[in-house]
Amino acid sequence: MKTLQDLWSKGKQFLGVDIPVMCGAMTWISESGLVSTVSNAGAFGCLAGGNMDPAQLVQEIVKTRQLTDKPFAVNLITIAPNFKKQLEMVSAQEVPFIVFAGGIPKVSDIQQARASGAKVLCFASNESIAKRLIDRGADALMLEGSEAGGHIGHVSLIILLQQVLFQVQNVPVFVAGGIGTGRIIPHLLLMGAVGVQLGTHFVLTDECNVHPNFKEAFIRARARDAIATPQIGSELHVVAVRALRNKGMDQFSDLQMRLIQSRKRGEISQEEAQFEVERYWVGALRRAAIDGDIEKGSLMAGQSVGLAQEIKPIRKMLADLTEEAERELHRMQDILT
Repeated sequence: MKTLQDLWSKGKQFLGVDIPVMCGAMTWISESGLVSTVSNAGAFGCLAGGNMDPAQLVQEIVKTRQLTDKPFAVNLITIAPNFKKQLEMVSAQEVPFIVFAGGIPKVSDIQQARASGAKVLCFASNESIAKRLIDRGADALMLEGSEAGGHIGHVSLIILLQQVLFQVQNVPVFVAGGIGTGRIIPHLLLMGAVGVQLGTHFVLTDECNVHPNFKEAFIRARARDAIATPQIGSELHVVAVRALRNKGMDQFSDLQMRLIQSRKRGEISQEEAQFEVERYWVGALRRAAIDGDIEKGSLMAGQSVGLAQEIKPIRKMLADLTEEAERELHRMQDILT
């Protein structure tokens, strides 16, 4: 009889944790306090680099190390204007894991991260990208379905499981997007995943230092309330963002129109336009998550928000996930015997 510990043993070994459940990197939210608490609880925390000033990011790494001696990752967004400087300074800190998100990292980026001693985890959106990342030196992959919150790809997790997970055998693969119960975990592990990542549910914990209005909006929301932003035209190469619909999301559509018109008039460059897009989301997310403006701020949330009903301590949340997973595994075994 396979146990839950058997099924996710590879994830435990790779991350060096007791519970291979990763807390997704969320700008303004996944800071040193939350990351260290998650790691101290036996799971795996990820610092969100976002477009943070590199020196400030280093300070967050130092704070995290003061609060935990457990493994954690630093998540770097490859399309962020500060990415190169962040990678240089994070590599100098010799963190145990670096996660590349937002785009396909260059060979030199992965080599720089690995040369610092870090294990590298990359997001893959299809089989060819997965193989390319493995060839470039990625130590593990993350498959994140479009059900997730924040910046998302175009493909749901159920497709990524078939398109990538079933095809990749030689590196550990973690999965994310729409995971909101422990009951789904053993099914994903039996498909070949070695662990899972959650973001939305970590927001609804006592230790997550966001405004109470932000958490309350999550509790009230239904799954269908978390929608992806529309892309107006193709000029800006906008990466879709999933969030709860409010005035802030409507304002983003207006921003895209203004930037497209400015680009056509030659008033701003492509890079400047992209920076304005990212600056909007960073500012909008802060207004909601930190200041509590849930009308005009950005309420980034995955569709699993419809499964979130209460605020719990992190250890309780993880214990509930693990218990649910174990019960479901026993139920499956009873059916098969």
